Amino acid sequence: MIHHYCKPNLVVKSEIFYIMNRILLFLTILVSSLTSMAQTPFVTTANLNMRTLPCTCAGITTTIPKGSTVYVLNYEDDSWARVSYNGHTNYVSRKYITKKTVTKRHTSDSYSSRSTSSRPNYYTNSYGERVQSPTYYQTAPAGATALCRDGTYSFSRSRRGTCSHHGGVARWL
Repeated sequence: MIHHYCKPNLVVKSEIFYIMNRILLFLTILVSSLTSMAQTPFVTTANLNMRTLPCTCAGITTTIPKGSTVYVLNYEDDSWARVSYNGHTNYVSRKYITKKTVTKRHTSDSYSSRSTSSRPNYYTNSYGERVQSPTYYQTAPAGATALCRDGTYSFSRSRRGTCSHHGGVARWL
């Protein structure tokens, strides 16, 4: 004799409904977090190879120029990020991207800082002289001695150690 039970069938359907709702909630939160992250711009700190996989052995799909804006979709690990750039979506090394900050300009000398400071910082060199720290400018400022690889201008008074924390010297002025 076969018995038909309504109650167990309802229980199974309500469990399926509950699981589907939980999955939908998870996907909604996931899409929301990816959307909010994708709206935060990052900037490349060097010419950067975009790769098909999060590995230096993977193929290069495009090279992103230094200073370009990319949008991080997710982080693969401590070393790689999946980014969107000009319609491409692939992987880049995280050490060559940084959160994009608003630049401030000083009207008298076309100074542009990537920090929140409104004026340049200074340090005391090995000769006891007060020297301006490497700073971002639109064009080479008076007194600059080198252009660093990260785009800052150095005011160093000796060649030793110039731009050492800024990727090295790109060009002596």
